[in-house]
Amino acid sequence: MQDFASFIQTLKERNDIVDVIGSYIKLERRGYNYWACCPFHHEKTPSFSINAADRYYHCFGCGVSGDVIGFVKEYENVDFNQAVEILAKRAGLEVPARDEKTAELAALKKKKRDRHVALMKDAARFYLGNLYSGRADEYLAYLAKRGVTPSLAKKFGIGASLDFNGLPAHLLALGYTKEECAESGACGLTDEGRLFDFEGGRLIIPIINSFDEVIAFGGRVMQPTDRAKYKNTRETLLFNKSKNLYNINLVKREKRAGGLPCLIMVEGYMDAISLYAAGFRNVVASMGTSLTKEQVRLAKRYTDTVLISYDGDAAGQSANLRGLKLLEDEGMKLRVVPLPDELDPDDVIRQRGAEGYQACLDVAMPLIDFRLHAAAKKYDLSRTDEVRDFVREALSVVKDSDSETEREELLKRISKMAGVSLGALQRDLERLPEGKEEPVPLPTVKKEEGAGSAVKAARYVLCACLLSKPYALNFDLSSLEWDMDEHRTVAEFVMRERQSGRVRASGIFDYLPESGEIASILNLDFGDNLEGEGAEKYFRDCVKTLQKHMYARKIAEEQEAFQRAQSAEEKREILLRISEYTKKMKNIGGMV
Repeated sequence: MQDFASFIQTLKERNDIVDVIGSYIKLERRGYNYWACCPFHHEKTPSFSINAADRYYHCFGCGVSGDVIGFVKEYENVDFNQAVEILAKRAGLEVPARDEKTAELAALKKKKRDRHVALMKDAARFYLGNLYSGRADEYLAYLAKRGVTPSLAKKFGIGASLDFNGLPAHLLALGYTKEECAESGACGLTDEGRLFDFEGGRLIIPIINSFDEVIAFGGRVMQPTDRAKYKNTRETLLFNKSKNLYNINLVKREKRAGGLPCLIMVEGYMDAISLYAAGFRNVVASMGTSLTKEQVRLAKRYTDTVLISYDGDAAGQSANLRGLKLLEDEGMKLRVVPLPDELDPDDVIRQRGAEGYQACLDVAMPLIDFRLHAAAKKYDLSRTDEVRDFVREALSVVKDSDSETEREELLKRISKMAGVSLGALQRDLERLPEGKEEPVPLPTVKKEEGAGSAVKAARYVLCACLLSKPYALNFDLSSLEWDMDEHRTVAEFVMRERQSGRVRASGIFDYLPESGEIASILNLDFGDNLEGEGAEKYFRDCVKTLQKHMYARKIAEEQEAFQRAQSAEEKREILLRISEYTKKMKNIGGMV
């Protein structure tokens, strides 16, 4: 039976990195490499490159690097084992076990996950059956009132929980254990250990991931109650709210069918369903007002442009600002959709139709404009005291702009809104304290002489060896010492791979999957850095730099030891070592 390490190598060989990445994004060949706009950050000029020969990718824009497994892991937002499963299925391979203990744990985890996926699917079918059982008139009436047709309800898998006991009984009858029912999140446990439907008595909205798996449920109460109107399944093996977006499964289909110019990001399930029904198929919901970094990065895999369209109330507007900051930090194009006061997207669709909502999209605005818009809504500008408060807040918004042109345009707008002269606003703006705190000066730290050049030299030497450049094939990496753990790991990897006959550069990602330093090392492989007549000479110069750095460090260590030495004999031995290292430094010119 093939061991797991050998299988991973086979998996990479059977999944050509160019073919795999090319199935996700459009590639263009230039010379020996393939290029594309990076799928992990927004850019107009392609800086994402694939080294087909050595089977790894690197982005010069954001610095990400990896092999074919790493790409699938990041693009599909899955863990290592799931990425391996995806590639194995693509290549028609069966994933073998690792060592006995690890294999057993991995098999148990996979079995548990598969059982939970099956259980949640059966639960969704149960809820859907309830909706059309003749006992859910109240639920059907509510959906009709919200404009959700039967065909739309089926498309989204909407169902009904009629009580707290039906689902547990149904799942147990299908052969699921009590523990599986509880651990999946579909059911809860009373203090006495009795199962109950976690979403009992609610309209059920399945939450489906990008692989079309039901991973959780959202439930809406049908009668006025003190309980929360909406309740999600608690976090489980399958479900982490902060890492998922509602309707991402249908958005993925839209992208594959014909591209996706942008995403509309709403807050709740019904907003997403209502917009989808009205023809806005590029909609997802964050399932709450607090947009997370993981959700932003998930959205970025499908488009580089997001329109935030949260509720028109104060909480929704505040969430807009938080979400936009996250989107902005990830380098995405973003605009905010201002909605009428106290209306959410679903309300706009029902009251004003698709045309009314499109009108809101048409006036979507950048962050700084929206902040000014939101500030104006907070104050009664017919009152002098509130005008002053508005001007104070509005000027703090203007202060954040780095563009003089933008500042002038915003000041003119504030002047018109508040009835204050432009000159007065400009003077107040100049007197306004900076919004950013002055950075606290860091204490000066004396750096070791030559440490920076040694790092650059180490990267060049390691990259040339890792990529088996002719002039580096016979160089003994064990003759050097490495300051950085990552450099030591790469050197050990190369020496170990040489014993097997060939160094496969992509294999280093198995040892340093999350390291930014490996990206800095491999960065050298693009352009003419490692090729041409001067490359071999530069390689030798880098080796000499590292050797000098190594002996300089040893001399410094011995000098410190000399200061601590107690006996004359000990000092004499230290001086002999210092003399030896000094001679070796002087002789480096003729080495290598």
